[in-house]
Amino acid sequence: MNRANHQHSLLAPLLGALLLWLAPPAPAASYPLPPAEEAIIGKLKAVRASHDETLIDVARRNDLGYEAIVAANPDIDPWLPQDGAWITLPTQFILPDAPRRGIVINLPEMRLYYYPEPKAGKAAQVVTYPISIGGEGRNLPMGLTRIGEKEANPKWVVPASIRAEHARDGKPLPAVVPAGPDNPLGDYAMRLDTSSYLIHGTNRPFSIGMRVSHGCIRMYPEDIAVLFPDVPEGTPVRIVNQPFKAGWRADELYVEAHTPLQEKRFSRSGDATGMVAAVIKASSVSMDELSWAMVRLVTEQHQGIPTKILPSRAGESLLSSVATRYPSLAAGATWWLQLGAYEDMHNARLIAERIGQLPADISTSMVSDGRLCHLIVGPFTARASAINMGEVIQTYTGFAGFPTPGTHLNGYRYCHPET
Repeated sequence: MNRANHQHSLLAPLLGALLLWLAPPAPAASYPLPPAEEAIIGKLKAVRASHDETLIDVARRNDLGYEAIVAANPDIDPWLPQDGAWITLPTQFILPDAPRRGIVINLPEMRLYYYPEPKAGKAAQVVTYPISIGGEGRNLPMGLTRIGEKEANPKWVVPASIRAEHARDGKPLPAVVPAGPDNPLGDYAMRLDTSSYLIHGTNRPFSIGMRVSHGCIRMYPEDIAVLFPDVPEGTPVRIVNQPFKAGWRADELYVEAHTPLQEKRFSRSGDATGMVAAVIKASSVSMDELSWAMVRLVTEQHQGIPTKILPSRAGESLLSSVATRYPSLAAGATWWLQLGAYEDMHNARLIAERIGQLPADISTSMVSDGRLCHLIVGPFTARASAINMGEVIQTYTGFAGFPTPGTHLNGYRYCHPET
């Protein structure tokens, strides 16, 4: 690495932090509350990377946390994203499995959900914000509490344990830090019942979406400024640990996986068990092997993006309803977009999973001619529609496809998950 590049790599984090302070305030993410039997809110988005931004800049501008945007973009350098690269914004969520009342904090997701009391004549809403949580071993206790005392421009009475810790590091703290720009509580604080734990702002907004606190919940300054006046004292607060979530949108089942809290994680098989439990609790229908293969893939990748795994609440089998749901696999004049043929189904699944994260509603399938696994998108009623979809996919992913008449797929069957 030459000297200029070395200096640039050292300056990138500092420039990113500076740009953060100049970023415009992120809008509160408020959504209509779905009916009780559904749990999906929001919609995935994508933006182009700019050479003068880091992923932290993009995260704050879109009201996302650091770990969330990094997990959703594993191939993007957080500090030096390639100029013009597409950045996936994980702005779609499965609501936690908890009563939809007051505040729900899902620790491994590092996200807060607020269900305000509906105003007269207005539809119920849910508002969600990214948060920072405690470092390993410093998390809030699980269960139900409430909002106790609220304070604007709070002073920070530094706990003795934190003062001792800073003293050991040669960075002594005063017993009380007054309100102002040097106060780590920011401009607003809400105490959880009578405990020492707070939901508060921060003077270090670049830390949102990380495990960095001593147990309190941190929020972006612009987010806590909106939430603070809207939450009355006594509001219930439920703390949950749900790295794996499952929920319905209309007749479609989705799953979402986040990295489990390290102190609660025992093995990768434990991850699978947690996700299976979430799926079984959300769905009473039977699923075929291909759907369970997608569940395993989502669980392993921990990208925090809701992924569709079952096409119908009715529970029809993907393998037994080809002619009904995909008429172009039988005789017909429909069209498909073919995105390649693969000896290893795992490679096809990875591309299909990436396409499934795009903002557009794209349905992928994997079918076999007895030798290779073909990744296809569709069906479409016209060749031009398949071509248009191919242009959308290529714009976002770089994968180029070509239109294929449905009659060419006669005799094809769905790829077996283990092939």
